Amino acid sequence: MFAAVKKWWATFQIRRPELSKFLMFVLLSNGVTVLQLGLMPAFRWALDSYTSLTDLSFQAWPVGTNADGTTYYMFDYAAGSLPEGGGGFAYFLAVQTTLLIAQVINFFLQRNITFKSNTSPWIAAFWYTVAYVAITFIAAAAQGFYKAPIYDFFMITTGWGAGGSVVADVLTMIINSAISFWVFYPIFKVIFRQKPIRVEVVEGVTAP
Repeated sequence: MFAAVKKWWATFQIRRPELSKFLMFVLLSNGVTVLQLGLMPAFRWALDSYTSLTDLSFQAWPVGTNADGTTYYMFDYAAGSLPEGGGGFAYFLAVQTTLLIAQVINFFLQRNITFKSNTSPWIAAFWYTVAYVAITFIAAAAQGFYKAPIYDFFMITTGWGAGGSVVADVLTMIINSAISFWVFYPIFKVIFRQKPIRVEVVEGVTAP
């Protein structure tokens, strides 16, 4: 069974190289997303339970004003537990640590399995890091619009309390992952290229 699937996939890669890369990208990205969904609530629970970082505010890079006149921060993690507060520095660390672990794993999986790149891994890692930082800022700016309403709905409106917090954790991580998913694929096609392998034929030598 496995051999038949492997043979079919090898044939499919030859016939549909771009589609096969995209499908593999989707498969691996979803696997990494599942990892993130497990890590995010675990990290946040550990930081909330064993540190006081929830009470430490982290609000950086003001980029405008909210409808109520308050400052809109690109990274907005006000002190205090969600949904009344913004989760504090503990929430920021949980999100960023989870994303960092996932993206490091994703780098190697996509480079070696999806795109089978043979270009310099150091150059690819540099541009991957640049892209990761840019996407982190984009995702952080977008989070300011949906984080508070999501936690408010699942923790207060539904009356689920702590259980609603876990559901909101998962949903916000899915949104973060979706942003990364659609932005990273075209970037990967550029930084994970395949150089043609140069074959030299020596005159008078016959291959066995």
